[in-house]
Amino acid sequence: MADYGYEIVKALVTNIEPDQRVKDAMNNINASQRNQIAAAAQGDAQKTLAVKKAEGERETMRLQGEGVAAERKAIAEGLHESLEIIAQHGLDMREAMALVALTQYTDMVRALGENAKTNTILLPHSPSAVADLMGQIRDGILVGDLASEATTNSTGNAALPPGRRQEPPQS
Repeated sequence: MADYGYEIVKALVTNIEPDQRVKDAMNNINASQRNQIAAAAQGDAQKTLAVKKAEGERETMRLQGEGVAAERKAIAEGLHESLEIIAQHGLDMREAMALVALTQYTDMVRALGENAKTNTILLPHSPSAVADLMGQIRDGILVGDLASEATTNSTGNAALPPGRRQEPPQS
């Protein structure tokens, strides 16, 4: 255009039509950027869901723990009251505790039997097994008493039956 006396300062290009490979490359770049943004958003959403799920599980566990603690406290208070009543009627506390343990055991077995969808098996189970259980409980209580006496006995004679003394070694 300079031959005709014109100088072109600017040219406005409004309709660009690049090669199809260039268009595909640009579309792939844009799609990749959108996919990255979507993946980041999805990751954040999954993280939020995982955190909320963990918080919910934590709260469930806390409430279950409080429920178990309250149940055990109620059982302990009930046992304490039962033992006091039994003791008032002249039974030995060890015998009363053994009776309470036996009652709890039979209640547990009955509860298992009442549930039709249980898959719990108790082995061995016979009347003599209950007697063995009672003997084990009694022996455990006696061993606990002996251990308690051993820690409180300053002479070191706690392992001996009550009323017997160990003679000091002769030099």
